[in-house]
Amino acid sequence: MIKQIAWNTFKNTGDINTMMELIEVDKVIQDEAKNKETNELKNIIKENTNYGYYKNKGNNSSTK
Repeated sequence: MIKQIAWNTFKNTGDINTMMELIEVDKVIQDEAKNKETNELKNIIKENTNYGYYKNKGNNSSTK
């Protein structure tokens, strides 16, 4: 949507700098959304990994 606004602004004003700035804003927004999703997935994996690690720990009579 921001890219469309940037294009329309450029068509109306002829100012390429405004268009480029709006495109950069769009990239930042997309990167933040992607980083948020990545961090959430990392947290889920970490929680599941830790649970599995501690679940399998205990007194194992076969190693004594």
